[in-house]
Amino acid sequence: MQKITLTVTDGIAVIELNDPPANTYSYEMMLEIDGAILAARMDPSVHVIVLRGAGEKFFCAGANIGMLRDADPDFKYYFCLHANETLLRLEQTPKLVIAALNGHAVGGGLEIALAADIRIGRRDAGRIGLPEVALGVLPGTGGTQRLARLLGKARAIELMATGRLMSFDEAAALGLVTHVWGDDTLKGRTFDEAVMEYARQFTPPAKASRAVGRMKRAVQSGTEAGMLEGLSLERELQQLLFQGEDAQEGIAASLAKRKPEFNGR
Repeated sequence: MQKITLTVTDGIAVIELNDPPANTYSYEMMLEIDGAILAARMDPSVHVIVLRGAGEKFFCAGANIGMLRDADPDFKYYFCLHANETLLRLEQTPKLVIAALNGHAVGGGLEIALAADIRIGRRDAGRIGLPEVALGVLPGTGGTQRLARLLGKARAIELMATGRLMSFDEAAALGLVTHVWGDDTLKGRTFDEAVMEYARQFTPPAKASRAVGRMKRAVQSGTEAGMLEGLSLERELQQLLFQGEDAQEGIAASLAKRKPEFNGR
């Protein structure tokens, strides 16, 4: 049974994790996630990627514990390695990635969300955190590295060592979640509808999606290198954008004092 669905609408690819009740991932699901990321990356009609969990209770509760219990150490090592590679692929894809946290995002579920560029939580929909310490292990799908880079070492260690779960509002106060939307923000829309509307602002003709994607690459790759290397990458990405149609349109529209009409090229 397929555990992932990939749909593309109006330039937005939605990757949905679907393995009830908690959308936990196995090696088979991670292979499907990997394939969906590559498909969205290679599709020229896709400008933004949205990750969500099926149902209303869970974004993702992490790796399937039963699978890990039954697997031998070699399998677990290669399983973690492949998950690392998959999330790096997501992080390095030059298209904006939004994690729509429609329910609990714990353990490996939060680690998937950490590989996104923007995280949006539905108020009072669930908890978020890295509780792996209760299993006697560490967050092994990039959690130790991405959380420390996002929140700083001391805060990351404290959250992982305690295994504390928090509300999306608490997570937003720390900078772990970008936005938290409740009824006051949704205004009669469903959470999914609001996320898609939010994502649409980053697609043509409203935004130069190639510029957004290369901003992401400059940040994701450049901040992992030194300042000189980061500036070099920034210049190269800028040169690529100058050669594109959207830069020409943006500059022309600015001089003509009109709204630009971008095409994503």
